[in-house]
Formats: sequence, structure tokens, C-alpha cells
Amino acid sequence: MNDGLQAVLWDFGGVILSSPFDAFAAYEREAGLPENFIRLLNARNPDTNAWARMERSEISTDEFVTLFEAEALAQGHRLDGQQVLARLSGDIRPDMVEALRRVRTRYRVACITNNVKSGTGPGMARDPERARQIAEIMTLFEHVVESSILGMRKPDPRIYRHACELLGVAPERCVYLDDLGINLKPARALGMQTIKVLDSAQAIGELEAATGMALR
Repeated sequence: MNDGLQAVLWDFGGVILSSPFDAFAAYEREAGLPENFIRLLNARNPDTNAWARMERSEISTDEFVTLFEAEALAQGHRLDGQQVLARLSGDIRPDMVEALRRVRTRYRVACITNNVKSGTGPGMARDPERARQIAEIMTLFEHVVESSILGMRKPDPRIYRHACELLGVAPERCVYLDDLGINLKPARALGMQTIKVLDSAQAIGELEAATGMALR
């Protein structure tokens, strides 16, 4: 347990929601694309590719579709950019929501999410009921830091500092949860304790150890 801990910062997709990469994998199978094609495409030129530019709201979703499909074609495969966008919002993980509800009774909480202006709200929901459920979860956070609004995205260290400034908490007093190692590295460099979310049970166990709380 970190006795000086004051805040817990959460990624959204892949932490509170299931990972969009699971949905991307299903699309790859349906479309006959190589395994992990979308993940690897997103990793090419990660600061300037269509995905990064969309998450900073530098291009519209329509422009993203055109550019993303062109990037895929340059790598030898055709895909439907609209289909990829439609699969961005994962399934809610009730056990992670319960952990969040419990953590916020003792610690400051904020969300840092790379998202796009697609669907409804920060969770990019595709139907009204899902949008309502995600909006309810978002009210549990004191602050929701969205790449599509700020114009900067993880792993830019500025977005983590911004979240800490909103909470008035030093990075060294924070735990940060994310499912992507590339997003955890700058958080660690700032002094945060980090938890890589592989699945709910593992992540909650590590968060219980960090907070000294029963979270399930």
C-alpha cells in the first residue's frame, strides 16, 4: 500500500470498458484481415497517423475514414473505416465500475481517455441505452480528460499533468490504470504508480494492494 496515495486515475476503454482491440480482432476475422492488423496499423507513425489526428480532433471522422482506409491499402489490405469506428465502444465491466465506486469514497478519481468525436459522449456509445449507462459511470469521476476536447492524447506527458492539475494532486501521489504499456510509460516517468490492466480480476487485485481497500 502507498501511504501517500491521494488519487486514482483511470483509462476508460480497455479498463472500465472491455478493450476495443477485442472488437477489432472480431472485425479482422470477418473481413479476412491478418491478425492484429488494425493494432499494428495504429502503431505506425503513432503521432501523425489518421488515428492520432482523429483523437486530437485535427480531422473529422469522415476524413479519418478516408485516410485510415488509405493507410490500410498502403499496407496491402482493404478495410471499412466506418466499421472500425462502429466497434470503438466496448462492453461495460461491472466489477471495474464497482471498484471505481469504492475507490472514490477514499481517493480522488479522474479519467484520462483517448477518444474521438464519434457516437455519444466520452465513451463513444452507439445506442441511447448504452449512452445512458456510460454517462452514469462518467458522473463517478471528478474530472474526465478527453483527448478529442483537449487536442492532446496519451502518451503525451502533458495530458497526465493536466489531470493531476485538475485534481490538485502531485503525480507521485497517483496510481494510473491503463491497458496499453505505451500509455503507462510516461505516467511512470512522471512518478505515478501504474497498473497494466490485463483483465478485471488482476487489475482489481493490484489496485486493492495499492489502496489498501476491498474493492469487490
